[in-house]
Parts: sequence; structure tokens; C-alpha cells
Amino acid sequence: MTETEFWALVTRTQGDASAEELLNTLKQTLTQFDDESLRAFDKHFGQQMRRSYSWAVWGAAYIITGCDSEYAFAEFRAFLISLGKDWYDKIIDNPDALGELTVWPLKDNYAYPFIEDYDLIAGQLFEDRTGTELPFVPSGNATPAGKKFSSKAKELRKNYPKLSARFPF
Repeated sequence: MTETEFWALVTRTQGDASAEELLNTLKQTLTQFDDESLRAFDKHFGQQMRRSYSWAVWGAAYIITGCDSEYAFAEFRAFLISLGKDWYDKIIDNPDALGELTVWPLKDNYAYPFIEDYDLIAGQLFEDRTGTELPFVPSGNATPAGKKFSSKAKELRKNYPKLSARFPF
């Protein structure tokens, strides 16, 4: 599986598609894959999860949703992957670029940038099929890369001006 094929599989076609819709679509597609393709997909997903494991990205999640747990941050990073390669690369380079995103999935009329278990689908299918697990690879180092963001409003506004304007706190 190439990186281009990976991105074609995970990229949402509708900006406001729900997490459930994305999960179901990806699961239906991956069900047709052989074991080696599932392994390759899982490797690509893991690489992108590790790439986005930074304090700068977490700061963006914090502004949008108050994200304050490892689990929620993993779901947020899965959402970033679902935006596709162009958006994902842009956000990794500058997390404040998320403030330019015009369409968001919503829950109770609030932005809901989380996709639970998106990163686990290939592993679950592989395990169901073979009875064995894919090798576990952490989605990041012991701590996120870079310097931890400050949760002080003044610092958040300074470091994330677009997101702060879009999601006032």
C-alpha cells in the first residue's frame, strides 16, 4: 500500500461527516483487504498518529474542545488524518491553520473533531480474521514533541490567533 492509497482511504469526502459514517465506510473498505494490506494500512496510520503527537497540535485541540486527555487527543489526531493529506500536512506545520477549516462535524451544535477507534479498525479486522494481534506500536513517544503549550488565555490567543478568534474562550 502506498502513502497515496492510504490517504485516499482515510480522507473524508464530506467535511461534516460524522465519526460513525467515517468508521463504517473505512471498515467496509478494509474488510475486503488481505492481511498484508491491513498490516500496511495500520503501519501508515500509526506513522501519521506519531507525526501529529506534539504539544503544538494538542494546544489546537485544547482551544477547540478543551481536550485534556491522551485518549481524546488520540481521537482528535484521527480526525486530523480524516481531513486528508493536504490539510493534515498544513496543520502539522502550523496547528493554528485549523482556524481556516470552514466545515466541521458537529455534536450538539459544537465542533466535534474526534473519531473514536479510527486508528484501530485495521487491527480489529486483522485480529478477528487471524486470531492474532498486529504488533503494538505506540501512537507517540512518552510525551508529545516540542514545548508544552500554555493554557493561559493570553498565550493561547498569541500562539493560535485564528483558532482563538474562531473558538473564543
